[in-house]
Amino acid sequence: MTGIQTDHTNQTPAESERMTLRDLLVWAGIPLIIVLLLRLFVIGVYVIPSASMATTLQVGDRVVASKLTPKFFAVKRGDIVIFKDPNNWLGETTSSDLLIKRVIGLPGDTVACAGAGQPVTVNGHAIDDSEFIRAGVNPSDYEFNVTVTAGHLFVMGDNRSNSADSRVHQGDGDHGLVPINDVQSVALAVYWPISHWNILNRPDDAFANVGGVEGAK
Repeated sequence: MTGIQTDHTNQTPAESERMTLRDLLVWAGIPLIIVLLLRLFVIGVYVIPSASMATTLQVGDRVVASKLTPKFFAVKRGDIVIFKDPNNWLGETTSSDLLIKRVIGLPGDTVACAGAGQPVTVNGHAIDDSEFIRAGVNPSDYEFNVTVTAGHLFVMGDNRSNSADSRVHQGDGDHGLVPINDVQSVALAVYWPISHWNILNRPDDAFANVGGVEGAK
């Protein structure tokens, strides 16, 4: 049994051509609209401008990120977040107002380090950040102790010796913390160059024993 077919025998060539053009516009336009909507509301793409997240992310890497976090899903420790410059961290040296760092502390957490050679602790528990920090660098070259306030995040670069992160900006308006409302997305993968292709898995095991809240949005 065959399906019902459209009878084109009475159509003029011009009518057939118009239908072909219309069909082309529909079949080309719908995917384009879907891609644009995904790009606007779901997926973000970014270029890494500095070495502060090396070796996880290299200068020039292209990263794809999910805009669904923190709008619909909670930010968690270990996520790599793209966020708006909260208090002029970048100064006047760049045309971009976006930064990328790793979340170490959530609201209510106390993030600390006793100094060079000592581990970073969250709520008194040392975290094993060897999975993601740059080989050969200290978890922190200097001492700090910060309690994360409501609605904020404590972030650090994976290249700890070359990252002006929450440790450095404790004298600013948010005491070095990043407002969750300034987070635009969470990085998912490096997609370019192909030689750097990598899924950016969240290192949950590093924070398994720290307690506190599990996520924030």
